[in-house]
Amino acid sequence: MSSSPAASGLSSLTAAAPLSLCTREPHVPADRLVAEMVPPPRFDAVRFATYIPDPKQPSQTEAVEVLDDFAAGLGGAHATGSGRRGLFGFGRSKGRAKGKAAGAGPRGVYLDGGYGVGKTHLLASVWHAAPAEPALKAFGTFVELTNLVGALGFQQTVETLSGHRLLCIDEFELDDPGDTVLVSSLLGRLVDAGVALAATSNTLPGKLGEGRFAAVDFLREIQGLSAHFRTLRIDGEDYRHRGLPEAPAPYSDEQVTKAAYATGNASLDDFPHLLEHLAKVHPSRYGALTDGLAAVCLTDVRPVPDQSTALRLVVLADRLYDREVPVLASGLPFDRLFSEEMLNGGYRKKYFRAISRLTALARDARGLVETH
Repeated sequence: MSSSPAASGLSSLTAAAPLSLCTREPHVPADRLVAEMVPPPRFDAVRFATYIPDPKQPSQTEAVEVLDDFAAGLGGAHATGSGRRGLFGFGRSKGRAKGKAAGAGPRGVYLDGGYGVGKTHLLASVWHAAPAEPALKAFGTFVELTNLVGALGFQQTVETLSGHRLLCIDEFELDDPGDTVLVSSLLGRLVDAGVALAATSNTLPGKLGEGRFAAVDFLREIQGLSAHFRTLRIDGEDYRHRGLPEAPAPYSDEQVTKAAYATGNASLDDFPHLLEHLAKVHPSRYGALTDGLAAVCLTDVRPVPDQSTALRLVVLADRLYDREVPVLASGLPFDRLFSEEMLNGGYRKKYFRAISRLTALARDARGLVETH
């Protein structure tokens, strides 16, 4: 790793050496996983009022109206009691929800759309708008939800979440039959307990897992999951790059290293070594891996060698994006991380999301070089 001041011509710098992700092996207790089931820092302040629909995309305006009504409907009694109409009938019955009978049809809302159309913004807005105490609302990615089950056990997870009014699940993309059966069973139990569901994905519920597995059991579980959701399609272009300049080209190793030494609480790692380290840390700990970082600096970015490594990198990119940690890098640009085979395969939506988010974070990191 080229982090030595002497090796990089930085011997005159007196700043403390940067941090390294490769030296971190965080332990995350189960109670932290539960406590952190809230919208991530990037979405602390978002609300329906701060979502700016694209005037050329009426589905965005419609989604705001339907979701606002859905959130307002969560203010009644728990769904197993007298408030069931408000909870699952979308209360005031605007937009697509009009005329739904109490308890009829899907018991959740599912936001489907392309990358960067603001689905997570809207999902977090549902969480913030729902008139319930934070302890009665949960928000997490699909990966974080499966990690919670792994930490607590299935029955304890059901007991922990079944008293909630709302469960929001971001990035709802199923990667293997085991996770599909697990989540299908969990959501079925939570729906029976009266928990409202809201989820986002880049894939329609009935198409989850398409192109990955053909097992009859898998397809049956997918259909069961789809039945829990009423789908809202949100069209539009990626706001992360709408009207913004192109992300900067990768910098030199020396520029990245110098910026890492000059930026407080920045990390500096050789990209291939970081990928090796991620294999030693459970993805549920990737958020803790980035605790306290002001920037991530990477040298020698190169194509990801295999799919397992690529999927771990996707999770890290999500956690960095959630926490608004800029990423400064040398080597190849982020749109060349994944092979053509990967970008045409069953996980392509995850990889395109990672490229979109890492490109946005690279743009955020521009000032680290320009100011040093």
